[in-house]
Amino acid sequence: MAHRPNACPNRQGNMPSSQPRDRYRHTPLVLALRAALLGCALGATVMMPAIAQAQAAPAGSKAYDIGAGSLDQVLGRFGREAGVLVAIDPELTQGLRSEGLRGIYTVAEALAKLLSGQQLEAVSGPSGGYRLRKRSAPSAAPAPDGAPMLAEVKVTASGPGDGITQGSGSYTSDASSTATRLGISLRETPQSVSVMTRQQMDDQGLNALTDVITRTPGLTINQSGNLGSDSSSAYARGFAVENYQLDGVLQLNSGFGDLFQTSDMAIYDRVEVVRGATGLMNGIGSPGATINLVRKRPTRDFQASASVEGGSWDYRRFGVDVSSPFNEAGTLRGRVVAAYQENNSSVERLHERREIVYGVVEADLTPSTLAALGFSLQSFDLQGHARSGLPLYFADGTRTDWARSKSSAADWAYSYRRNQSLFASLEHRFDNAWRVKGTVSQDTYGYDEVFGYAGNGFPDRSTGAGLALWGGRWGGKPEQTSVDLYATGPFSLLGREHEMVFGATFARTSYDSATYQLWRPDGWDGSIANIYTWDGRTPGIAPNPPVGRYNYAEQTTAAYATARLRQTDALSVLLGARITNWSTDTRDSVNSTGATTVDNRSANGKVTPYVGVVYDLSRHWSAYASYTSIFKPQNNRTLSGSFIDPVVGNGYEVGGKGAFFNNQLNVSGALFWVKQDNLAVAIPGAFAPDGSQAYYGASGAKTRGFELEAAGQLARDWQATVSFTRSLSQDKDGITLNTNIPQNTFKLFTTYRIAAVGNGLTVGGGLRWQSQIYSDNTGPLSVRSTQGSYSVADLMARYPITRKISATLNVYNLFDKRYHTTSNTAFYGTPRSFRLGLNVSY
Repeated sequence: MAHRPNACPNRQGNMPSSQPRDRYRHTPLVLALRAALLGCALGATVMMPAIAQAQAAPAGSKAYDIGAGSLDQVLGRFGREAGVLVAIDPELTQGLRSEGLRGIYTVAEALAKLLSGQQLEAVSGPSGGYRLRKRSAPSAAPAPDGAPMLAEVKVTASGPGDGITQGSGSYTSDASSTATRLGISLRETPQSVSVMTRQQMDDQGLNALTDVITRTPGLTINQSGNLGSDSSSAYARGFAVENYQLDGVLQLNSGFGDLFQTSDMAIYDRVEVVRGATGLMNGIGSPGATINLVRKRPTRDFQASASVEGGSWDYRRFGVDVSSPFNEAGTLRGRVVAAYQENNSSVERLHERREIVYGVVEADLTPSTLAALGFSLQSFDLQGHARSGLPLYFADGTRTDWARSKSSAADWAYSYRRNQSLFASLEHRFDNAWRVKGTVSQDTYGYDEVFGYAGNGFPDRSTGAGLALWGGRWGGKPEQTSVDLYATGPFSLLGREHEMVFGATFARTSYDSATYQLWRPDGWDGSIANIYTWDGRTPGIAPNPPVGRYNYAEQTTAAYATARLRQTDALSVLLGARITNWSTDTRDSVNSTGATTVDNRSANGKVTPYVGVVYDLSRHWSAYASYTSIFKPQNNRTLSGSFIDPVVGNGYEVGGKGAFFNNQLNVSGALFWVKQDNLAVAIPGAFAPDGSQAYYGASGAKTRGFELEAAGQLARDWQATVSFTRSLSQDKDGITLNTNIPQNTFKLFTTYRIAAVGNGLTVGGGLRWQSQIYSDNTGPLSVRSTQGSYSVADLMARYPITRKISATLNVYNLFDKRYHTTSNTAFYGTPRSFRLGLNVSY
């Protein structure tokens, strides 16, 4: 599904548009803050039973929510949350697992619960810590005075199944459920998984999802215009990224991919990226990747931070993040995050503003039942917005050489986005370690764009004449309702313990909007007299009244199941399948003629299988293989105007993974191969009857490549992420596809804390390199245009002025590399810039 025409702008067309922009632009942040406070108040009212329960909790007790996992890691997580020292002897805990801990306990009660059935007991030491020993028979008598004590160590590892990265200081995560819904470690997942942690986002100053994408292994962006433009797409393994999730719930309107790219990262704990086909959890989508944005959650202890940043081109940003329990036991807690950003740009006339607010309340209704209610509101406003850069060629066929600050946008052109999300969830854990969770969400993605950009024609080298604006308007206000329900837990079979998850999802997206003329609105002349002296003011905005209406609805219902079968201690087999029903209803009407075009499509009972195998070669290394099928409906049209059949195919992956330092360092290598039929390939210079780009369905399209990645702790105080990816896509005749994205990418970022310098200075740096890209049939002579390989370096430093105040400096594009971010237009990468920030935390 796409909300933009799949064509170069040389047609009159109708596209959905939102209501007039003034109805929801310039949303005051104060209104959002009021809404956050109201939401928290309502949540507190609904969850009042938790308060009464907490008040009756025993003195010295505390609420815990620790997932299942190996016994030593679960005990480590408990020690961190309880604030006690725990001595762990690997010889006693090796091979033992724990169901975790959920509820309100004193320290002694919690340790007894965690060790029940393990033939172990915790014995308190003279310094207040605890050590483990084998349980005495028939009773556990206290250790006699003078008995040898294990050395006490403070363990801060979090248990598997948690995945939370804020506060970990790590560049990796201990768990991910995006690929299979099972809360398993990255090493146990038989697909390529990368996690952009909160620490790495903070270190690199990554405030927008596009920033995250450009730094994530295996992902690239072909950016032809300003942030949020539909002409800028994310790619993985040679294919556009079309699958997005929020907290693991599929966003059905993922065809509106550029809407997600403007997402601000202030409200997220991490971003999990699964590369390759993820049909098991998504049902539909390309085999590129799935991006899962995981929101921050309330903490059981009070914490707060405030930050202020300033930088190049009048950049300024302010943010607050407050999380607090509402009662002594911590059974009712909430979190509010808010941010405001405004800046100019290295490109003339471009001005950006962001407003973000997020609020969530959690309550332990019982020791085994967790409820959550939250909402978020994000607005993104660009003035002087350009859908592409200036032409690469003059009218005589020679290359242009514009200043990087030269804009193709009219000063009245804009792009406005507003995302509002309301969600609620209820989760219950049973005594047999099974867990059931249901989530309901309502999301609205409003967008409105009036554009005028100088991309029509080729300028005369000497006079600057011959160039004109493409003009028009489009927009929409798609609303999605989602219901997600699943259950997961262990089961016994043939004397071994296994895990299973099964669930069902429902999602519906719809909108009804006015449509407008595109590219050359009637009665408007977009000619520019001289591009060299153009100030963006003339010609003025095109008179463009509505010419019709567009109604769209898309719906999916699906059920799925996955089992992780432990054949032996070393071998795990993951088997799963998803059954999906999908349908769309479209109605496009024209005011002047009254003509209405109706299109209804559907696919029912589509089965998506999934098979994965993981074999532990040693304590640290494992090998894996996986297979899944691909199914993706398309909105691309043929020469006759009919839609191309859905993409179908298969994806295969084999590789190896390693985990070290208690899962604080993850390394992986993968070989992948994808085969697809009906892949939409554009026919140059050909158009469908409605004026959109014409395509044909390519059979036998293949993609193959490999990936290498390491992320996490290399040594004490040393974090790093490094990756290399190669991907090649070809049709059945061996012709390379998607040449405008690099076949090879290398990414590195690392930080090291120098404890000997003052209060501890952290320094870091990164390097991003990509191979050349090219586009054919460009310019007046239809030649090949190439952007050669290039690299971009960044630096950072952070110094804690006091225990609660720290300063951070980021320098981007350190050597001021000049390069194009695409191969078919003169849109430049950002020049050298800097940001200086101050953070206060409690």
